Parts: sequence; C-alpha cells; structure tokens
Amino acid sequence: MPELPEVETTRRGILPVLKNQTVTQVVVRDARLRWPVAPDFARRLTGQTILDVQRRAKYLLLKLSHGTVIWHLGMSGSLRVLAAGAPPQPHDHIDVVLSSGRLLRFNDPRRFGCALWTGEDPNQHELIAHLGPEPLSDAFDAQYLVSKARGRKVAIKQFIMNAEVVVGVGNIYASEALFRAGIRPKRMTGRIKSDELQRLVKAIKVVLAEAIKVGGTTLRDYVNANGSPGYFRQKLFVYERAGDPCRKCQTAIRHLTQGNRSTYYCPTCQQ
Repeated sequence: MPELPEVETTRRGILPVLKNQTVTQVVVRDARLRWPVAPDFARRLTGQTILDVQRRAKYLLLKLSHGTVIWHLGMSGSLRVLAAGAPPQPHDHIDVVLSSGRLLRFNDPRRFGCALWTGEDPNQHELIAHLGPEPLSDAFDAQYLVSKARGRKVAIKQFIMNAEVVVGVGNIYASEALFRAGIRPKRMTGRIKSDELQRLVKAIKVVLAEAIKVGGTTLRDYVNANGSPGYFRQKLFVYERAGDPCRKCQTAIRHLTQGNRSTYYCPTCQQ
C-alpha cells in the first residue's frame, strides 16, 4: 500500500501541473471503487479551478474553487499526469482533463481507492476528523507522544501505527524508525522511557523525510506521478531483511508477526 511518503511524493509531483488549472472534462470509466464514485462527480468538477493539492495522512485533497476531492490511492492506486487524449490502459478508472491540455489519471487495479466530493471542510469529513497529528508537524513532538503513551498496554510498533495517535507511520517506516531509535517493536508502550520516546519521535521524522526525498519505497505496484518508482528500499536497515546481517552490528535481522503484519528488527541494536 502506498504510505505517507509515497502519497506526499505524488502530491508534490502533481501540484505544479494542477494548480490554477481549470477542469474541462472528467471521465469516469469505472465508478466501482471502495466507495462508488458519485453520479454527479464529473458535473461537480467540470468548470472549476484547482487551487491547491494538499495532503492529510494518506488522503490527497484537491482543493477546488468550490469544494474538495478527497482522493485515496488504496492498496495499489496511482495518480499520473499525462497528455490529454492519452489512450486509457486497463484499470484507468478516472481522468481529470485540464485546460493546459494535460490530464490527471487515476489507475487502481484493485479498486480499493476512492475519489469523494465534499462541499464542506474536508478536515471534518468522517474519514479524516478522527486522525492524529501529522508526523512531520510541530504538533507531533516528544511531549505529545509521552502523554499519549502513558499507561498504554500495547506493543510500541502497533501504537505508532495507530492513525489516531499519529498518521502516516506505516509498516515499513515503523520498523525502520524503531530500529533507528533502538527500541524493540514488541516492548510495552507504557513502559518505554521518555528519552526513548524522544528518540523515536526524531527517528520517525527522519525516516519519513528521507523516504520523501527519494520518492518513497517501491513495493509491488507503486509509481509516482511521472510513473517512476521510489528508491527508499535501497536505504532500508531492517524491513524485509530477515537473516541478513545488520548494517550496524552484523547480527542477523529477525522477523516476527504483529497484528498480521511483518515486523523486522535487530536483536542487538534494539533493546
């Protein structure tokens, strides 16, 4: 699934192309996404100007003259910029044609993404209103995490992957941040010391920032707005490296399952 760095990379790729453009046409080839595309979706967008492209957690927000499109890439979706008239390929479900002669195309083989229209504040939408702070924002700091962790009887990896605690720390980046912070993924959250949580906050910010810089991590179907893969995989310390030597101490990386998700860690570097 595309994670926060992949979604942010997509946002940065499409923003310069979409900003201040007028939507001249919308083509919905298949409305059967996770939530069906509304019958009036094309009518609502056509003729409007795209003012901005923002991101909240893994949702992209296309801010229009009147209203917002809440876009989610789902398990395998991508948004790409192409020339208007580019022939559609399998699983190309939605085209947003621009006054510049280019288009934004949504491809989603598994149809688990969504494109939802709202005329209200998107931050108050039921999909978004309950979410925790952005990990790269000032709101996510050591003091915040310590307060949220107090008394919590859940493994730290599952805790930081809870979007109501902090958004965007997906499975790959949780494993990588815990490695950099020197914390084992199964440790009880409420028993982790404040200075360790401070290290973890810093590690989360660094890992996500580094991943965004190189375009995310390519896993299965993800490509960015130009159709290029992300390259953070080449910088991974533990994820999907079970049995390989730790890049710091040479101890074999271990694998376990938490909440039906794969977890990787170094038994020497992480305590």
